[in-house]
Amino acid sequence: MSNAPTVHIDVAEFTRDPYPALKAMRARTPIAFVPELGATLFAKRDAIFVNEKIIDVFSSHQPGGLMSALMGENMMRKDGDAHMAERKAIFPTVSPRTVRDVWLDQFATAADRVLDGLVAKGQGDLVYDYAMLVSAEALKVITGLINMDAPEMDRVSQGMMDGIANYTGDPAVAARCNDCTASIDAHIDVMMPILAAEPNLSLLSVQMQAGLSDAQLRANVKLAISGGQNEPRDAIAGTIWALLKHPDQLAQVMAGEIEWLQAFEEYARWTSPIGMSPRRVAREFTVDGVTLQPEDRVFFMFGSANRDEDVFEKPDEFYLSRDVSRSIAFGAGPHFCAGAWASRALISQVALPKAFARLKNLRLADGADPQPVGWAFRGLPSLPCVWDA
Repeated sequence: MSNAPTVHIDVAEFTRDPYPALKAMRARTPIAFVPELGATLFAKRDAIFVNEKIIDVFSSHQPGGLMSALMGENMMRKDGDAHMAERKAIFPTVSPRTVRDVWLDQFATAADRVLDGLVAKGQGDLVYDYAMLVSAEALKVITGLINMDAPEMDRVSQGMMDGIANYTGDPAVAARCNDCTASIDAHIDVMMPILAAEPNLSLLSVQMQAGLSDAQLRANVKLAISGGQNEPRDAIAGTIWALLKHPDQLAQVMAGEIEWLQAFEEYARWTSPIGMSPRRVAREFTVDGVTLQPEDRVFFMFGSANRDEDVFEKPDEFYLSRDVSRSIAFGAGPHFCAGAWASRALISQVALPKAFARLKNLRLADGADPQPVGWAFRGLPSLPCVWDA
């Protein structure tokens, strides 16, 4: 075990709001062992940015980790040539050109279809009535699982995310995750012969075309669903919430003074839907006076990095005019989010502008005060809103 100073946390409070504890770690113990999580946490942005790239020490290969055990060994849990080979195989699905030429119109059509059924209602929970549906419809075409409906896509994504963040070992959470991965496998079984006959640029199809093994392509589809549904859903709803809570900044966006992409990227810095990334220590290594031992578990805390006072002025504030170029909301190094282009396009070019254009006078419902929750993954449980029907 590392010789990092020990810091205890209240897990329930850390889940509700991790930022006070992370702020204290940055100030006093920027590398700290947290017994309640069974891991050594890195809290400072620059330390994370540098060390995440040292893959011979901080390995993504975690055969005994929760993600590998529950979802299979996907490319996120591989390093070096093995990681890059699979990343290259899926690139035709997530390349900027494919996003622009293939997926963007389909994203827009899906968002309009959702809004067509929502506008006249005058009220709704924009997590489930909008963000979840838009994110799921986009993910169906990207993954190739067009036979899975949106609620099931959301269920299996959330189930897997809960499973891979189940560091307290709750057996009910693990069982739900296993049920979710079984559902994905069943949907893959249906689509594989269809895509073999009619290949396309979906994730399942391009992996089949590249000759990846059955285990590889299934694990990577599950990886895409785990993050590709939950995180855009949370970012769409969360950015809407943040803008509604800051009407002066929303007015700047609506006037064209600030781009929707900037609003999304500031929200991703401020709230970090992906709060951390785990690593396995592959060999003894000393950093900033802390010696880590082989097989230690390390969490690179992106949520803490993005509120580092040495990098961002007044980091706890949502401020659209700030420079977010040093944010690591999508990670850093070789494991930078492969779906970043698709996510940015869906959220900033489709979901956000369409919601504010079509839901007239959009505002929080009377008395509603939703707040994000979570530390490994963070998002709004609900977003009750009203608008002029």
